[in-house]
Amino acid sequence: MNNEKLIELRSISKSYDGEQVLRSINLDIHRKEFITLLGPSGCGKTTTLRIIAGFVTPDEGDVIFDGKRINDLPPHRRNVNTVFQRYALFPHLNVYENIAFGLRLSKTPDEEIKTRVTEMLTLVNLRGFEKRDVSSLSGGQQQRVAIARALINRPEVLLLDEPLGALDLKLRKDMQVELRRMQQQTGITFIYVTHDQEEALSMSDTVVVMANGEIQQIGTPEKIYNEPENAFVADFIGESNILNGTMIKDYTVSFAGQTFTCEDAGFEPNEPVDVVVRPEDIDIVPVDKAMLTGEVTAVTFKGDYYEIIADIDNFKWMIETTDAFRAGDTIGISIDPYEIQVMKKSEFSGMFGDYSTFSDEMDHLSDPDGEASE
Repeated sequence: MNNEKLIELRSISKSYDGEQVLRSINLDIHRKEFITLLGPSGCGKTTTLRIIAGFVTPDEGDVIFDGKRINDLPPHRRNVNTVFQRYALFPHLNVYENIAFGLRLSKTPDEEIKTRVTEMLTLVNLRGFEKRDVSSLSGGQQQRVAIARALINRPEVLLLDEPLGALDLKLRKDMQVELRRMQQQTGITFIYVTHDQEEALSMSDTVVVMANGEIQQIGTPEKIYNEPENAFVADFIGESNILNGTMIKDYTVSFAGQTFTCEDAGFEPNEPVDVVVRPEDIDIVPVDKAMLTGEVTAVTFKGDYYEIIADIDNFKWMIETTDAFRAGDTIGISIDPYEIQVMKKSEFSGMFGDYSTFSDEMDHLSDPDGEASE
């Protein structure tokens, strides 16, 4: 990844019908970067993408592209192309002509069109499909045609808005690998929008986690997962046990009625904090060697591991283990200092991380008379 900034979003705000969907967003996007905007529905990620594309004008703030302010530049004059979830292919044109469409519009000579379409077909693994009717293609193949059509104009930036949403799980995983390969091969900056955390973690150089129209954290997939900045990020990226704690002093934190050594520092003495422990980072140990003990309340078999809910001091923990347990078993747990992440309190504190509602929520969701809640 290049360190040179290509796009800068400066204090971008946007409201629709009096409801603010983006609140003073600041973001730098670098050349050759694969950056993903990740967050739940309504967090502002698609609006951010559409502002970069030029389909939406911000109420406040500036969009800088290659050092120039482009707020007033229409979409067709920006060196970006967009791939949507609905591929918007032309049903009356075959694969070759769908891909060649943009070049024909710009009156590119036939020989060059042929060379570049062949190049694109190779890139998206569709050699031999030139004459096929696009309606006869699978979802994954149509997706590739849409990407080839967007890339043939050699944009500096490719914007992808939930492009794998319509594909089944296996195909989606295959396309994640393919998209990453294409991005690395072309060196084009990819800006990708998804609500799927696994997609974001597996493909990106940089992940931007959004909620309530604000950026919550920017970092590498590893940093976002291992060092979440607040309870929202910790909960949204993977499963997390999030507990109220007190930072007694540097490297010492108290939670669940015990005091633990940790690797965090820089908090005020006795500052209230949120503590994150990932389910896979908890060791189940004999009760006499345990830091904490509790009772197993639920066990779910997940194939290569068991997901256990355990009641420890009236807090329901989620634990992942390869050992089999049953509801009613008493277990002991141990947590290494480096597996404890301490976060500052935020507006999201107390909203996530206790799995006492885990099974209740599932029952509620499957109840046909239950109220749908958004």
